[in-house]
Amino acid sequence: MQRVYLDNNATTPLLPEVLEAMQPYFLGQFGNASSIHQQGQQARAAVEHAREHVADLIGAREAEIVFTSGGTEGDNLALFGLCKPGDHLIISTIEHHAVLNSAQRLKELGVEVTDVPVDGQGIVDPDAVKRALRANTRLISIMLANNETGVVQNAVEIGKIAAEADVYFHTDAVQAIAKIPVDVNEIRCDLLTLAGHKIHAPQGTGALYVRKGTILDPLFYGGRHERSRRAGTENLPGIVGLGKAAELAMAWFENDGPTRMAALRDRLEQTVVSQLDQLTVNSGSAPRVPNTTNVSFDGIEGEAMVIALDLKGLSVSTGAACSSGAIEPSHVLTAMGLTPEQARGSIRFSVGKQNTEADIQFALERVPEVVAKLRELSPVYRK
Repeated sequence: MQRVYLDNNATTPLLPEVLEAMQPYFLGQFGNASSIHQQGQQARAAVEHAREHVADLIGAREAEIVFTSGGTEGDNLALFGLCKPGDHLIISTIEHHAVLNSAQRLKELGVEVTDVPVDGQGIVDPDAVKRALRANTRLISIMLANNETGVVQNAVEIGKIAAEADVYFHTDAVQAIAKIPVDVNEIRCDLLTLAGHKIHAPQGTGALYVRKGTILDPLFYGGRHERSRRAGTENLPGIVGLGKAAELAMAWFENDGPTRMAALRDRLEQTVVSQLDQLTVNSGSAPRVPNTTNVSFDGIEGEAMVIALDLKGLSVSTGAACSSGAIEPSHVLTAMGLTPEQARGSIRFSVGKQNTEADIQFALERVPEVVAKLRELSPVYRK
């Protein structure tokens, strides 16, 4: 059976160039980057070369890049590395669970936490962030792009508010990196999280940008790797892959990649809207990354639609992969004001750099058919 993958916000496939760049470091060039012999120094050079590409992608200095195992570790390091009992942390209600659950644990440890709401489009009002500031506010953590809806927040304005208040600002940019241009100096963030497997690099890789002068308590204790910010022998092949993916992303931007990606997403979204009734594009009028659309279909259960489409060769999702199988409806969509039924009937389609016009056509030939069939079987759907 032919298969088409439109769940790239969950994870992306390795690009062939990324795999090619990684392969030598599994066998011949396998050294430990902390060793002083030739193999070790070759490994160190490869790590630093990758660090340069990641830094270039976000406008940072090489020394400000800390390699991690992915977005969850980066978010945890940012929050636990800065916040102590008695501090105040500001987050939004639509953060990824890596931030939400970290904030919950910090609250249990004595950190005060404020959850800033979003509007019906999933947008955080920077003025609400400003109003939430307190004398003991230590950190603001607001994601740059949402993993379920693709909505891009006004991080520049939030960064300005944080800077004027002399408060640290962290942004989870996992779903923004390599989809929209990101410059840490324009945003004025002190910390920024990215994950390799969202940008066609291997799973288990990522980085945390830490602005020069920001002191973090480490999560791990051991050697003095990553300038004593993240102990543990570097994942050499993974880091090389992350660096190559960052390099390819820069070239993709220069070749008008976002426009071409948005055209695929828009064709899928607009055609589905024109062919079917009783549906809503969640956050359809908000600024979004170019690859994501989230559609709520009346009268169906999202999980049933995911399974039905999967049987026809199309991979999509109901939202965050780490929440798959959860009984509760999406916290992102309910925070936007959707009813539990509307949230459970929502499907996320997310395009990747490997997707083509033919993939979109494949999806368009199957989505209306599946929706019609599920509505026919639904006891609650009314024409």
